[in-house]
Amino acid sequence: MAQMEDQDGAEPMSPGEAMKSGARPADRHGLLKHSREFLDFFWDIAKPQQETRLQATEKLLQYLRTRPEGSEMKYALKRLITGLGVGRETARPCYSLALAQLLQSFEDISLCSILKQIEEKHDLQKIKKAMMRPALFANLFGVLALFQSGRLVKDSEALMKSVKLLQALAQYYNHLQEQPQKALVDILSEVPEAMWQEILPKVLKDDLNSVLASPEHLELFLLAHQKVPAKLEKLMGSVDLFSDENIPRLVTVLKMAAASVKKERKLPAVALDLLRLALEEDKFPRFWNEVVEQGLLQKQFWPASYLCFRLLGAALPLLSKEQLQLVMRGDLIRHYGEHMVTAKFPNQFKFAPEMNEYVGTFLEGCRDDPERQLAVMVAFTSVTNQGLPVVPTFWRVVRFLSAPALKGYVAWLRDMFLQPDLDSLVDFSTSNQKKAQDASLHGPERAVSRLRKWVILRLVSIVDSLHMEKEEALIEEVARFCFFHSFFETKKPTSQIPETKQQFSFPMDGRAREVVSGAFFSLLQTLSTQFRQEPEQTQGRQSWTYQLVQFADMLLNHSRNVAPLTPFTTKQRQAWDRMLQTLKELEARSSEAKATAFQHLLLLVGIHLFKSPTESCDLLGDIQTCIKKSLGEKTRQTRSKATNLQEPPWVEVLVEILLALLAQPSHLIRQVARSVFIHICSHLTPRALQLILNVLNPEQSQDEDDNVVVMDDSEKQLEDEEDKSSDSEDNKNSASEEESDEEESDEEDRDGDVDPCFREQLMAVLQAGKALGGEDDDDDDEELGDEAMMALDQNLASLFAEQKLRIQARRDEKNKLQKEKALRRDFQIRVLDLIEVLVTKQPANPLVLELLEPLLNIIRRSMRTSSTKQEQDLLHKTARIFTHHLCRSRHYCRDVGNCVETLYTQVERLVQQAGRQADSSISLYYFNASLYLLRVLKGNTSERSICKTPKKEKAGTDTSTKAKAPKVAQATSCLDLSLVTPIYSSALISFLTKRNSPLTVPMFLSLFSRHPVLCKSLLPIVVQHVTGQTRPRHQAQACLLLQKALPIRELRLCFEDPEWEQLIGQILNKVTENLRALGEAQTKSESLKERSSLELLNTLLRIINHEKLTVDLSGVRGVLQSQQQKLQQRVQQGEHSTGSCRLYDLYWQAMRILGVQRPKLEKKDSKEGPTQSPVSNKRKKKGFLPETKKRKKRKSEGTTQKEDATPAATGGDQPPSTGKRKRKRRKAKVAAEAQVNGIPEAKSPAAQSPAPKPPTTSPSTPAKTPKRHKKNRKLSRVNGATPVSPMEPAVEKQHQEELPAKEVSGKSPQSALPRKKARLSLGSRSPSLFQSAAKKKKAQLRKGSKP
Repeated sequence: MAQMEDQDGAEPMSPGEAMKSGARPADRHGLLKHSREFLDFFWDIAKPQQETRLQATEKLLQYLRTRPEGSEMKYALKRLITGLGVGRETARPCYSLALAQLLQSFEDISLCSILKQIEEKHDLQKIKKAMMRPALFANLFGVLALFQSGRLVKDSEALMKSVKLLQALAQYYNHLQEQPQKALVDILSEVPEAMWQEILPKVLKDDLNSVLASPEHLELFLLAHQKVPAKLEKLMGSVDLFSDENIPRLVTVLKMAAASVKKERKLPAVALDLLRLALEEDKFPRFWNEVVEQGLLQKQFWPASYLCFRLLGAALPLLSKEQLQLVMRGDLIRHYGEHMVTAKFPNQFKFAPEMNEYVGTFLEGCRDDPERQLAVMVAFTSVTNQGLPVVPTFWRVVRFLSAPALKGYVAWLRDMFLQPDLDSLVDFSTSNQKKAQDASLHGPERAVSRLRKWVILRLVSIVDSLHMEKEEALIEEVARFCFFHSFFETKKPTSQIPETKQQFSFPMDGRAREVVSGAFFSLLQTLSTQFRQEPEQTQGRQSWTYQLVQFADMLLNHSRNVAPLTPFTTKQRQAWDRMLQTLKELEARSSEAKATAFQHLLLLVGIHLFKSPTESCDLLGDIQTCIKKSLGEKTRQTRSKATNLQEPPWVEVLVEILLALLAQPSHLIRQVARSVFIHICSHLTPRALQLILNVLNPEQSQDEDDNVVVMDDSEKQLEDEEDKSSDSEDNKNSASEEESDEEESDEEDRDGDVDPCFREQLMAVLQAGKALGGEDDDDDDEELGDEAMMALDQNLASLFAEQKLRIQARRDEKNKLQKEKALRRDFQIRVLDLIEVLVTKQPANPLVLELLEPLLNIIRRSMRTSSTKQEQDLLHKTARIFTHHLCRSRHYCRDVGNCVETLYTQVERLVQQAGRQADSSISLYYFNASLYLLRVLKGNTSERSICKTPKKEKAGTDTSTKAKAPKVAQATSCLDLSLVTPIYSSALISFLTKRNSPLTVPMFLSLFSRHPVLCKSLLPIVVQHVTGQTRPRHQAQACLLLQKALPIRELRLCFEDPEWEQLIGQILNKVTENLRALGEAQTKSESLKERSSLELLNTLLRIINHEKLTVDLSGVRGVLQSQQQKLQQRVQQGEHSTGSCRLYDLYWQAMRILGVQRPKLEKKDSKEGPTQSPVSNKRKKKGFLPETKKRKKRKSEGTTQKEDATPAATGGDQPPSTGKRKRKRRKAKVAAEAQVNGIPEAKSPAAQSPAPKPPTTSPSTPAKTPKRHKKNRKLSRVNGATPVSPMEPAVEKQHQEELPAKEVSGKSPQSALPRKKARLSLGSRSPSLFQSAAKKKKAQLRKGSKP
């Protein structure tokens, strides 16, 4: 194999190649002596994985550094040079990079010699036509390797030869295209000026036409102009690239460059160099206007347009403020804006992310020049589509602005909002907008409205990206500006209010005011959430909302200068003043968390007083009353409780207020309501909780017409109108399509939904028309007069018009109901926040127990009708609250008071409902709720048990049995088993008898593990259903329940030892009765019953074996042995599936515990056939192995047959198997080590045991038992059962008589370790009981014959 690998590794060096390269034949034989590791380097270098290539190259260099003068270096160079021209295109750059790193590491290697070897190996004159393309690329990558080594620019001779080679390669444009010219430009860009004097005449002609022929030649010219301008002028004279005759040629060259980088999506270097040259020669305006805007943009060629966009972004750092104004107000920026508006489809290329990177890099690089920053920001914002800026309102580049530039940008936005200057904007219209002849779409009022909406949203998004500690003044300025123009107007300017200094040049309509108001509340939410935990606020600083309330109060006091858009009434102004007074009182108590929450609520409702005065005025009065009662409650609690037995009503009033606030679609209100409820949930009353549950009650919320939903609906409609008003005109086509779809659906509705009333009216109209034409004459039925036809048409038209109106009204009503349902679901999701707060903050509150059934009703209804996303969100949130925050909570109610009987009734109701559900997933929630109530009952203590507990403690002794602990726990809790047991007994009976029961085994296992005392009472029911007249599936479930429940440790503690032994014996008898029909299953349920019975039997045997219970197992062993032949025949006949295989394995697991070893006769029979031939048919098919290995194997087989007279025991006659050879060697090695260490082999009785005691077995024990049959033999200690082979019934009694004496002397395991480990350790410590003298002798001979 090693020789074959060496031949594969040296395959690229064929004998012919060795002779051509001048290598002697001895060198080739020397290469074969190279290590496999060295040859593998070259395979790894060509692999596509970059890490593999780099590691292989590094290892190759390390290998060559140790042998710099050996033949490995020559071979490596030739191998890498050969690899430059391989057929795989992905491997060529890999070999080129490896060659470059090799030349870089070994500088004594001459570059000219390497270049000569490349030209000789890949000679373009002698190569065949079919190999021309690989040879061209080999020369190109060879030059690139020399350049990447970093030594080419230092070696003038190699440099000149490389330049000549690249110029020769440039002639093969069909294969290499512009790659040689690009490589030449890259190389010359690194060449020092001293070499340019010699290279320039050879790489650049003195003809301007050749310079302007391609982007590469023009790049060489620009590079020479940058490096050696004097030498270039001496060669070509004075050249003006921006002359009138050269500009069209420049445009052509740039278009070629744009097409060449279409896939790479990058800016060609020649375009940026031209831009720099124009800036140096002060010809930038000419270059930009004539070359870029009038040349490249003249015809619609998108690669050229993208080149112009990239050139604009790259030119930003190079231009002055005046040049920026020239660039940002031309045709290019307008073309860019049109691209931004029209490129909206998913598959369409969008240049905006790339431009954002250009602008962000520019702003980050010129932080010390705020004027240029401000100029660029204003310029991009001024690009508008009919008044709407094309840049998004959340433009992220604003974070790079310096403080002066940001302040100037905000001032410019405010000026554009108040007095928009439409002439300063670079406005445009798309082609679709130009086709629309509607004059209202092109008026200045519409443009101003669109601009103002964008500006106000831009101001809010700027605040979102700011840091409050750095820009506090700017944030306050923006917040005051938004608030003032949302709710106030200027009457007379004053210096005390800066917002009144400027007036609107265009009047502001009501729709724009609504947008500004919505933006203000969005800003208020940002200020309340993002900046609420800043250190300035926590150290005595007022909140932003409080500052805005004070600003609003100042505006209200300056009635001469400003006036609210909706003037306050006397009642509303009084409510405002009272609110300010209450705020001052709360500020004095700011150390209390409750006072802070109430303060936030007052501030929020006070701000909403300007938006909805009527509703907010009523809420303010109620809130203030509740606050006073809440804060004064501590002083009233010292009085006698008899004077005030009921909870104060302020909690109920405040809950109603919070529900009314939650009806509004505001995230800020939702957060404030949640924070307020956190502080009042401890004072919650049953009636206040019922107010919340009424909202969550599906039946009641569907029947009632809630005013809250109506208010929410109106606000939703306002938001929809705002969204519709802000849509662009490009969406009109989709609207018309929707209208056509609606018309089609109308037709379908008319065709499908024809009510009987309409049918009768239609028949009446047709009969009336027939009467007009004459009913008596049948011949005249088909010929009606003109007047009759006109009357009939009018009647039909009016009838169908009425029907259309009815259909539309029906559809509108359906949509209205769907919207109301969606609003109701949203409201319920928000109200669930209050439930979540109550469950998490007050888990010990008795009111939490009243939440179980309402939450279960929501889950049950939502799982049946969870079609919409809102229904799914409601279901997920409710299930999360119920499962994680309620049922799995560490804390629960420990003071149920007089509600114990109610809880028992509720447990019974929940268990009954769990058994009535149609889905097991819903039933699981109900069952878990009942378990939660059991936990509450168990955790609460009753007065009677508390009085009796000390007496029991005095009377008790330390030597009490382990079963008394559960009884004491039961006595000290409210959990009455006499009341709970019948409830779960009926559920368990229903589960084990009902055909389609929603209850499952895990439900009862959870009950058993949590309440083992209850499990003790329910176990007889389960045992009863193991056998009998019940269905096989139910018997299988009963077996599964017992299998999982019996190993529970807490359950064992509930039983006395005799009771437990009696229970185990009773279950064993039931299982034995089931096993009498083992192997006779015909249906799936019967097979499941058999498998579950065997699993339960194994569990019982483990328990008996571990606890050493005195249970008679002879009956079980007899039943199982009687079924062995039946099961074995089914396996041999192949009449078994995966389940039957599992059944067979379980059977022998039980038999192994009982001391009976599993036979494997079918494997022995299958392997006895090929014993006549030393080599099997399977081995003959694998003829690729060397003959030496075959001869060795035959020899070893022959010696084995001579040494061992019992081939069945030694396995010498078995056919050789390549798959199991290593495994057998490991087993033999382990056995040898065990014999050397003096430890007998546990799994191989054939090995010699050095135990001093002689074997106590009978001489009749067969000595030729195959070793494979004893592989899994273990000693069992269950009731005197010994490992007896099923083939030896005569020896079974003798072993049973010997084993009790061994049990007395042996050491029984007392720990609860797994039985498998215990049996393994026992087998490894005890000597083998079934070894005869003949087998010992054979084992010694076999050990001595081994090398």
